[in-house]
Amino acid sequence: MPTAPPPSSGAELARELLRDAFGRVAESVPHVVAGLDGEDLSWRPDPGANSIGWLVWHLSRVQDDHLADLAGVDQAWVADGWVERFGLPYAAPATGYGMSTAEVDAFAVSDPAVLSGYHDAVHRLTLRVLRDLDTEGLTRVVDRRWDPPVTALVRLVSVVNDTTQHVGQAAYVRGLLERRAPGS
Repeated sequence: MPTAPPPSSGAELARELLRDAFGRVAESVPHVVAGLDGEDLSWRPDPGANSIGWLVWHLSRVQDDHLADLAGVDQAWVADGWVERFGLPYAAPATGYGMSTAEVDAFAVSDPAVLSGYHDAVHRLTLRVLRDLDTEGLTRVVDRRWDPPVTALVRLVSVVNDTTQHVGQAAYVRGLLERRAPGS
């Protein structure tokens, strides 16, 4: 199997690692939602837990929000019309962060292809953003509210961490769903 030439710079290596990490999430999302219906996507193991559908939507929204912000471009959520396709009872800028149990309960998507399609659009945006980041872009401070201030690279690692955790949580909930007692 041919191998790619080694990265020629630290920025190239960082982009390669980030593409791989985000790619693993993008590969996982369709598998987590495949074959599920609206009831399955909305099932919560207990009233305070998150559903598979909400978790996938949330991880996609956070990635979309943060990557678009880094690049100074529109989010796929709005620019590509996903907000209308989902038809959720949330304000357009909502990402799921800090939502109440009632708000999570209001999440309703019946087609797993909508969740996968949105995440795929976010992944394409992510790849465009990563392609255009050089050393200066990766080391640019994007949030001064923290000590030390957050660079674009640190923000990207944070998003990778968040998305991998949430896709893992969605897979875990799917496992619980598949093992639950009939009628529960």
